Parts: sequence; C-alpha cells; structure tokens
Amino acid sequence: METSVIEAQSDMRAGYYSGAAGIVVSALAWSAAAATAALGSPGRAVWVLLVGGALIHPVSVLLCRLRGASGAHSKGNPLGPLAAASTFWLIFSLPLAYGLGLQKPAWFFAAMLLIIGGRYLVFATLYGMRLYWALGLVLAATGFASGWLGAPAMAVALAGAAVEWGFAGAGIVTHRNWVRPGLSSCPGPLREAA
Repeated sequence: METSVIEAQSDMRAGYYSGAAGIVVSALAWSAAAATAALGSPGRAVWVLLVGGALIHPVSVLLCRLRGASGAHSKGNPLGPLAAASTFWLIFSLPLAYGLGLQKPAWFFAAMLLIIGGRYLVFATLYGMRLYWALGLVLAATGFASGWLGAPAMAVALAGAAVEWGFAGAGIVTHRNWVRPGLSSCPGPLREAA
C-alpha cells in the first residue's frame, strides 16, 4: 500500500501533537538559557541551551503521552527519515554555533536561532502546517537581527524564548482544532490503515 503525503503528515501530527509539545519544551530551554545569562553568565547559558536542547525530544514525547498522543510516528511512515535527517543536520551545525559562541556568547544564540529556524522549515513538510514556515522564518529573522544589532546574549535568548512561547500557544490551538471531529480535512493517521 502506498502512503500519500497527507496521510504521512497526518500520522506525524497525531503522534507528536502537531509538534506543539516540542515547541513548548524548546521554549522552556530558551527561557532557562535567558535566565542563566541574566543571573549567571552567558557562557553557562550556552551550556544550558545545549543540554536543554538535547532534552527536547524525550521531554516532548512525555508531554505528548500526557496529552493523549503516542509521541511516535507509525513504522514505515515515509516522513520518518526526513525527521531524522533534520535532527542530524541540527547536530552537525552545533560545532559552528559553539565556535561562534567562543568568540562572543551572543553569537551562539543568534546562530542557534538561525539553525533552529531552518529546522522548523522542514517541520512544515513533516506536519503539513504553514505555522512552521512562520515560526522558522521569525526565528531566523530574530537571529539575523540579533547578530546584526549586536544584542547581548540574554536579550537574544529571551527573544528566542518569546518567539517559541508565542508559537507554542498557536501550535496547541492549531492541534486542538485539527483533532476536533468534523474540523480536520486530513485522512486518519496511518495507524488506522495498518
């Protein structure tokens, strides 16, 4: 049986709460980094974001399960490899961001906004949601503007947190509307077809 793109996207949305749980956890990581930069040191804030970023997937899976989603996609979903590839791309970009942060910690945060913004653009295809185009472009623009203006590390991390929190709310509302009976134009997830 051949799976359509819409069915694969529907399966991803159903499994991962339309990605909203991941945005919430990412917003928490950015918030913790901003607080660390404000109260501690920008150098430590870099590590807070790195460690927090490493926890995004497992914590978001837990949140998905608490909200009734599985926290996984169906085996054989053709979009699964794209999700994995975007994760590897993010990991491969970390040394570049870290190297910039050694020069100036604020540059690490600006670079991470650009990197994460690019990854969210991939999520637009994974989930079939224009929300991720907006989130990716806003994060990238924030990263570019922060670097261009020479904003301090705390301000850049705080800007990242603010953008993520705003889109987390939009993602939750969008997912809730999508799962309401009669409001979804997408077919059921692959689990039903298997």
